[in-house]
Amino acid sequence: MEECFAERNYLELVEKSLENMPVTAILGPRQCGKTTLVKHIAKNRDDFILLDMENEADIQAITQDTNAFFELYKDKIVCIDEIQRIPDLFPALRYNVDKYRKNGRFIVLGSASPDLIKQSSESLAGRIRYIEMTPFQLSEVKNMEGSFKKILVRGGFPLSFLPASDEISFEWRNDFIKTFLERDIPQLGFNIASSQMRRVWTMLAHINATTINRSKLGESLGVSYHTIDNYIGILTDTFMVRTLQPYAANIKKRLVKAPKFLFRDNGILHNLLRIKNYEELFLHPDFGSSFESFVIEQILSDFKIKSGFEAYFYRSHQGDEIDLLLDSQKELIAIEIKSSSAPKIPKGFFTAISDLKIKKAFVVAPVERSYPAGENIWVCGIEECIEKICDE
Repeated sequence: MEECFAERNYLELVEKSLENMPVTAILGPRQCGKTTLVKHIAKNRDDFILLDMENEADIQAITQDTNAFFELYKDKIVCIDEIQRIPDLFPALRYNVDKYRKNGRFIVLGSASPDLIKQSSESLAGRIRYIEMTPFQLSEVKNMEGSFKKILVRGGFPLSFLPASDEISFEWRNDFIKTFLERDIPQLGFNIASSQMRRVWTMLAHINATTINRSKLGESLGVSYHTIDNYIGILTDTFMVRTLQPYAANIKKRLVKAPKFLFRDNGILHNLLRIKNYEELFLHPDFGSSFESFVIEQILSDFKIKSGFEAYFYRSHQGDEIDLLLDSQKELIAIEIKSSSAPKIPKGFFTAISDLKIKKAFVVAPVERSYPAGENIWVCGIEECIEKICDE
């Protein structure tokens, strides 16, 4: 499988960070390929040491006398995997970074967001660069046979995307979800019953890509609004779901103020919905919302879009709506998402574009070729939409 990572979009980012920063943090969900990526970088190098904080021997080696350990390997790149398990390492990292002032000194890998790994932001401010790594994106696997349908159904986790059959992929995701609930969440310090978290996660799957009334969701599950907030926060900080905030426009219309939640990996979404293959997905009533969350994740995971835009959605109580709104501070870009190859654009999309005075808009759909749908409005595929946004 390692050869699949040779062309991953993150290689250049990590190598540049090693040249310019003392500490490079690669964060992303478990099993998205962080360790494999680092091993690929370390291949044929003798100045690299990898420690896994799920390996007791490695934990003992680095925690007995951390400063002495770092001194011993001061001429090597020290990579620490699953660092969120030993957050007390961060003060020692800062001490050694300040002592030698050498770029490319450490790589840390983690399965939680910087907000959850609080010690890193407190101890390494100005010394660390964060790179968020995702599972496979469409742009990385597009040259593989049947890649579009496969990644749409199975998601991008390598061990879910690559198997020979949908059945093997589905079973891997079953195991991933079970391990995430029963082991990974407790290791992050959360004392939550796995059965309760699964209920919340499954409920979110059924209302994926919609706004959520957290009080009503809590009532249906017999828990408080704050408990639902806590559960969603955990899923967000572990890269399982994405929260999209509503755009606050200064117009004379009542706007929806509740956030929208989207699954970041369609494969996980489909397991919770018990969808096993493309035929089942195509006939499923949630196909449209599944395609919407897939497209939004593809767009927002692009490096240029991630660094150049703030992302929102827009919806008024009159029904005017934009699925994804990108704000660069200079302009707004509207994106409507349709799962049909012959998309019908709702009137509310045109009204929203007019109300917000948007000069550039896209309708993303599984079309074979792009075509105009109005002044400065293009119907196109995912990759062409990303390309047109980034080329501006």
